[in-house]
Amino acid sequence: MARPRAVHARLALAAVLSAGLLACSPIHRSHGYAPSEEDLSAISVGVDTRDSVAELVGPPTMGGVMRDEAWYYVQSDWETVGFREPKETERQVVAISFDGSGTVENVERFGLEDGRVIALNRRVTEANVKGISFLRQLLGNIGQFSAEDILGDR
Repeated sequence: MARPRAVHARLALAAVLSAGLLACSPIHRSHGYAPSEEDLSAISVGVDTRDSVAELVGPPTMGGVMRDEAWYYVQSDWETVGFREPKETERQVVAISFDGSGTVENVERFGLEDGRVIALNRRVTEANVKGISFLRQLLGNIGQFSAEDILGDR
């Protein structure tokens, strides 16, 4: 018959191992909001206005930096495993551009693939796409620099 002390030691060891395994399971978090393709298909380029867009897909996560030329919807998914630093697993940015009268001029969806801004979907009324420099600033520099770039050659 097993001694009570040995049984307690085994139970404690099992509890510690179970807690260790649970600590290693990934924790998924989602931040922000980006409208689905179905929601975006309800927006008509050249017809809808800021008010109708707000009714169809909700208010934006952020507006244009200097002027309110575009609305940006940003959604990021993060994964944390154990004690490690959280890692961004996916990012989507939806940019809805407006002309001077407040009518939808362009609807685009961007993703982040290998540190580069990728246009996943684009509906444009003109060849010139406005607001891309803001997106490149927002997404383009992630992981694109090294200590040598910052410190320079010495």
